[in-house]
Amino acid sequence: MTQLIDHGVPIQKALVLHPVRPSQALARNPQARLEEAVGLSLALDLEVVEARVVPLRERSPATLFGKGKVEELRLLCEVEEIDVVVVDDALSPVQQRNLEKAWGVKVVDRSGVILEIFGRRARTKEGVLQVELARLEYEKSRLVRTWTHLERQRGGTGSTGGPGETQIELDRRQIADRIILMKRQLKEVRRTRTLHRSARKKAPYPTIALVGYTNAGKSTLFNRLTEADVVAEDMLFATLDPTLRTVKLPGGRPAILSDTVGFISDLPHELVEAFRATLEEVQEADVVLHVRDIANVDTDAQKRDVETVLKELGVTLDEGRRIIEVWNKADLLDEDARIDAEGAARRADAAMVSAVTGEGCEALLQRLAVLVDVTPEIDVILSQSDGEALAWLYRHGRVVGRHDGETDLHLRVRLDGQALGRFERLFPNAQVAEAGA
Repeated sequence: MTQLIDHGVPIQKALVLHPVRPSQALARNPQARLEEAVGLSLALDLEVVEARVVPLRERSPATLFGKGKVEELRLLCEVEEIDVVVVDDALSPVQQRNLEKAWGVKVVDRSGVILEIFGRRARTKEGVLQVELARLEYEKSRLVRTWTHLERQRGGTGSTGGPGETQIELDRRQIADRIILMKRQLKEVRRTRTLHRSARKKAPYPTIALVGYTNAGKSTLFNRLTEADVVAEDMLFATLDPTLRTVKLPGGRPAILSDTVGFISDLPHELVEAFRATLEEVQEADVVLHVRDIANVDTDAQKRDVETVLKELGVTLDEGRRIIEVWNKADLLDEDARIDAEGAARRADAAMVSAVTGEGCEALLQRLAVLVDVTPEIDVILSQSDGEALAWLYRHGRVVGRHDGETDLHLRVRLDGQALGRFERLFPNAQVAEAGA
């Protein structure tokens, strides 16, 4: 695999550009988007010398930017001795190649940067396969730019082809063959994951999936709820490979919590497709927790981006999915913003938490315990003197309603089939019926 960023150079100076058209400025905060692009660049260990929002009246098919802006940025690259220009937008192969020629530096677009980060962070065999497949799909049309050995291949005498033409065709076939192999291996991964999921379903454990924008604090919340030690850093895409742990819900019932890869605006289509096997954990979850960084100025736009990807995966509220918004990083809000956010959270039925301090996490677990409890409800009538049976029900079931009469106790209890059978054998005098019967 080729590398979009040269790892052989200890520190590369970078210029980060966020092109923005008037219509885009209304949909998303340009400065917040620029800061995100800087964060992506820092995640690749680039030294960001300068970052700019660049207004666009229209996109140039050849260079994206107009001629005057291209020349202005060329001079900036020359003065600041820039090595890499990160363009926070999708560039066509032609635009990328023309900008590199004009500026005399390496140019990487948003998709290229995200793919490079994923390539560095993937650890499991599955993650490596997924990233490699996505990168091959991305590079198919960029052979002339990324495969530096091509210029060494020359056409023969009388050949109408230019330098490297034969090698390009060869490389295209190699990439096509590699893509077929990657897809076959990922199909096997998907089959194995399905078998594992089927095995988990045989155990009566509900599944809860964490999703959210990158750096929203999913892994920190995951660690807080499960007492695990998953990598959690203030960095974009600190976690890539999915992690599953058991979490004990109030009442003693265990559930499986999965921490998935963070989403981001304009996530490369190649990555959405490649990570479909991983994100099947979200599709199959009983409950989805959408973790949001409520302290981020762009939190509403980030929410829309996550919902867009979830919709692509078929995870929508319209299909009866249980999705809870978790408004994280409440500890970063000032007093006035906190009051406003708490009111908005109540109206949106969202859970306000701080994964760092633990605030709100116990209430979130209580809410999850109620949501995932699918054991049937039964009505039980006991004698007032039957304290042993009452204690057994509190110990082995969940009492959701109770009315104390003069001589009898009327209880509504959640009890699974196995426990109900034991209760009826141990306490034959108790009156048991289906709830509402």
